[in-house]
Amino acid sequence: MSQGGQNIDEPVVIEEKGSVRLTVLNRPRQLNVISPEVVLKLAEYLELWEKDDQTKLILIKGAGRAFSAGGDLKVFYHGQESKDSCLEVVYRMYWLCYHIHTYKKTQVSLVNGISMGGGASLMVPMKFSVVTEKTVFATPEASFGFHTDCGFSYIHSHLPGHLGEFLALTGARLNGKELVAIGMATHFVPSGKLMDLEAQLMSLDSGDVDVVRSTIEEFSEKVNLDKDSILNKQSVINECFSKESVKQIIQAFEAEASKEGNEWITPVIKGLKRSSPTGLKIVLRSIREGRKQTLNDCLKKEFRLTVNILRKTISPDMYEGIRALTIDKDNSPKWNPATLDEVDDEKNNSLFKPFEDDIELQIPETEENRWGGKYETSGYASVRG
Repeated sequence: MSQGGQNIDEPVVIEEKGSVRLTVLNRPRQLNVISPEVVLKLAEYLELWEKDDQTKLILIKGAGRAFSAGGDLKVFYHGQESKDSCLEVVYRMYWLCYHIHTYKKTQVSLVNGISMGGGASLMVPMKFSVVTEKTVFATPEASFGFHTDCGFSYIHSHLPGHLGEFLALTGARLNGKELVAIGMATHFVPSGKLMDLEAQLMSLDSGDVDVVRSTIEEFSEKVNLDKDSILNKQSVINECFSKESVKQIIQAFEAEASKEGNEWITPVIKGLKRSSPTGLKIVLRSIREGRKQTLNDCLKKEFRLTVNILRKTISPDMYEGIRALTIDKDNSPKWNPATLDEVDDEKNNSLFKPFEDDIELQIPETEENRWGGKYETSGYASVRG
């Protein structure tokens, strides 16, 4: 049953049954994009449930045809009119990402549709992530002048070979089977069985990992990749995306495109060349650094990058990318600078520099302080307050 007094129009709807809590992302017409209110609600419920002895299992799904299409880009776009107006939601989101990755109770995501960018941060880190033939995953941030965030500079950097660079730079899509094959999801369940699985999970009185796993496995199927899956192109991806720079990656990719059987590369190159040169360079460095960083380090780095990009520290590309993609929808962004050669690497490097301690993202250091470091106690809250 739903929690008492909940409005079905709320962006997050909670259902409770025994010791199970179901979170429904409930903005289907907006593809369940993550608004500031959604971030607040998710953090509030997750803290409550982790501390509640009566709660054993947490499920999350999206209403409609999407799980979540990621952050609400229009909020960012219109936020540029007032300095740091989006800083609070950004801080809260990365703080939330840390707690999702390190959550103490069993979480299951039921992903039957689009799961992109920040939306996928509610899928990949879960103990169990169930996908279907309708699942579509991507991290397309570079295409609109942003960077791979919400923990994905950590996740992508730990994928096989140089697949992480490929996914982050190109925004290439993966389907449900591919997500299971590379470990970004745990189980593939046909969409026709998903409601029955959800009902079965809701009836459990246990968060025991083995019990939950065996329940899901009653419905899941073995994954066989399609012949033309991008994961079958790993040798070409490794060869090209191991190159030192974005420019060298594109050159190597173009050379491979001329070979027989590599026709799939041409549209990918077109997409790369349409993306923000500044965004591409930021993304490549961030993923490469991620291989040597902890999750905490990656989230702090991503927070710095986001704050600097929102402030247009070196380029207004993100706002121009969002304008072209979702505001005017002309798909003709005017990047500044316009080419990879014109991007000032020294300026790009400045985006990665640590902040003063009191304005860094505060990741809890001890178990006693696990839910500390909230925005309210950060240096930003005192300044804006």
